[in-house]
Amino acid sequence: MLIATLIAAGSLNQDRIDEALRLLASARVNAETWSWLDEGDAADITIEEAPERLQEIRLLLERELKGMDVVIQPAEHRQKRLLVADMDSTMIGQECIDELADYAGMKDEIAAVTDAAMRGEIDFATALHQRVATLNGLGTGCIQRCREERIRPNPGARILVQTMKARGAGTLLVTGGFHDFADPTAAELGFDEVRANHLDSIHGHLTGLVTGEIVDAAAKCEALIQRRNHMGIEPAAVLAVGDGANDAPMIVEAGLGIAYRGKPKLRQVADARIDHGDLTALLWAQGIRRAEWVQA
Repeated sequence: MLIATLIAAGSLNQDRIDEALRLLASARVNAETWSWLDEGDAADITIEEAPERLQEIRLLLERELKGMDVVIQPAEHRQKRLLVADMDSTMIGQECIDELADYAGMKDEIAAVTDAAMRGEIDFATALHQRVATLNGLGTGCIQRCREERIRPNPGARILVQTMKARGAGTLLVTGGFHDFADPTAAELGFDEVRANHLDSIHGHLTGLVTGEIVDAAAKCEALIQRRNHMGIEPAAVLAVGDGANDAPMIVEAGLGIAYRGKPKLRQVADARIDHGDLTALLWAQGIRRAEWVQA
């Protein structure tokens, strides 16, 4: 059995649900039962079909239901026990290195490289070293200034993390960005663990180098697997969310992999896309009603 969750906060009504049911009927999908998660915001449709039809059904609903997010998944293991999340442009609304580069007068140049890397057009590690090299000589005080002035969580980020933690889930923030930003972000949102890169500095200035092993696409996926194995849970019990091509391996590895405002290469492999709602959509996707959210 599959569950299709329709998410359109503030604009989901009976007509839109009936439209979804008509689409499913036209595709000869056995889906007659539905129920509200939160009236006007999110609803579940129960689909009596085998998982083999999941992608077919998802593509149909995504294509035809405009302005609505759709998550389809097996009913079993719907509530996840581990959240693995990217940071830049996922849990926060910015790309930290782009914002930091602005203090060196290099934002446009760096942002172009970041965008190409997130689209998978440039090798991530190469792009990282190239961008960090431009920061050589920048005072480390700019990091805290950038963090305070520019870095903000995406809507719903803290509610998502805190609600899952309250329900006993593990939480891991894994990013190709830097501990200087990731550690405070993790503390603010409530993540249990952080994997990130290290910016090198000396005498109060960045050297333009990254120290230690690079947290790239493979490292993100390995971090997910390590945490999953440590917890002794099945792959189906993992929820992963990201936006860029370097998130693709961990998105594929997760039981439910979500592209949040995702780049094309990530959208192609994700189990679902959140293009309209905020990060609380991931709670509705797990069948968690608003009354159960931790409002933090």
